[in-house]
Order: sequence, then structure tokens, then C-alpha cells
Amino acid sequence: MNDFRMTWELSRGRFIESFSNLNHEQLNWQMHPNTLTIAEMAMHVAGVEVSFASQLLGTTLTPEQELILSCSTQGVVNDEQFPVAPELLKPEYVKEAMNVGKGFAEALFEQGEGLRQKELKSALGPMITGEGAFARLAMHALYHQGQVYLMITDPRFPK
Repeated sequence: MNDFRMTWELSRGRFIESFSNLNHEQLNWQMHPNTLTIAEMAMHVAGVEVSFASQLLGTTLTPEQELILSCSTQGVVNDEQFPVAPELLKPEYVKEAMNVGKGFAEALFEQGEGLRQKELKSALGPMITGEGAFARLAMHALYHQGQVYLMITDPRFPK
């Protein structure tokens, strides 16, 4: 799975680097009502990692892992409220969630080859293969890193 893992590590590293020095106010700033905050994006990225890995590996989740998993879809691909309140989305909490997601994704990459054809439900709804999940994980964080860049360069972004 090194073909996907190397891209995942690069895109995820750039994503984390894009917000690692931001404070609570900056992480929770919203450009407009129909966008995620940077903290919510990070929780969503971690949630997708937990979702894909737990489905492919058959992992039983703890309540905290279930909460992170819910960030993959709730308030992101539907009209529900995001599952974690902004006052809880402090830099340390977001970092810990990203570490949880990383652990799940790394476990997935370790067992990857045998999972390429296994089916799972994507965060967007359709059924995909394990290979599709690896491809999505590889680029997912980079997609959101671009959004972070747009946010932090907005003249209204808190300094």
C-alpha cells in the first residue's frame, strides 16, 4: 500500500501544517454559514479515516472514536448539526482527534493489500472498494488543505 500511503502522508502532513499554529478562535472561524470551520474540517478528515479503517478492518469503536467517526458525515454531507460544539474544538482536542484518525489509517495501510477489493460505504454514501478508500484517503486531506489556505488568506480571518 506504499503507493497510496506516501501520498496520504504528504497530503495529511501539509493539511496539518496549514493549521497547526492556529488558536481556538482561528480554528473555529467560519467564512460563511454554509462552510466548515478549519477545526470541523480536521475532525471530518479524522472521521473519514476512522470510518474507512473501521469498516475495512472490522474494528469495534469506543464512544470517543464513534464521535470522531460521526464527524465524517454529520453536518458535512447532510443538513444536521456538526456533532462537536465549537467551544470543544480547541487545538489540543483537534490534534488528538487527528492522532486517532492517523492511528486508524496507519493500521489500514499495514493490512492494505488484502483489502483492495473489500466493499465499504463511503462518507458520501455510495459503496466503494478498499482501493477506492485508499485513493480517497490519499488525497482527502489535501483537498481540505486548499480550503484552509483560502480561509487564512481571507482578509476577514482573525489575526
